[in-house]
Amino acid sequence: MQITMLSDKDLINSYLGGDEKCFQELLSRYEDKIYTSIYMFVKNTELAEDIFQEVFIKIIKTLRAGKYNHEGKFGPWAMRIAYNMCVDNFRKSKRRPQINPTEEFDIFDVLEVEDDNVETTMIKNETFSKIRHLIDLLPAEQKEVVILRHYADLSFKEIAQLTRVSINTALGRMRYALINMRKIVDERNIVLT
Repeated sequence: MQITMLSDKDLINSYLGGDEKCFQELLSRYEDKIYTSIYMFVKNTELAEDIFQEVFIKIIKTLRAGKYNHEGKFGPWAMRIAYNMCVDNFRKSKRRPQINPTEEFDIFDVLEVEDDNVETTMIKNETFSKIRHLIDLLPAEQKEVVILRHYADLSFKEIAQLTRVSINTALGRMRYALINMRKIVDERNIVLT
């Protein structure tokens, strides 16, 4: 059977049995979503890469220690680890001074998009930039739900579990985030298309 056809559980079992390629497959399935989510929280390429590596080191240690529970899905479990590490980093950074990076990272540069003509590409990039700016203007709890839903592709149930709130609270935060984004668009006469 091809390795790409195996379930997450089978990949984990094969990895624990000594097949390193199975972990590579598992990593490739989730690395884009996890890295993107981390970056959206920390807004620093180098820090995001460091946290991303720490996440997978923790995953490997947990798997090898036999502490991973197959009842939960691997993706949301890995995302929870990434989220918790971002929160830990945020708490630590509040205690020490921040240095702003000079390079600008654009998440849409790493996403796979069909080739468009130059004009369409420019319009899309401008629209994505405006949307990222709108997300940055949201209150922290609303911003968090938008990132987890649209960049990490988590369900509202998974978001609720990850952020330790009820599903209704997660849904409410998304609702208010959308309302606030529309309000900002109207107040500032922002054209998204």
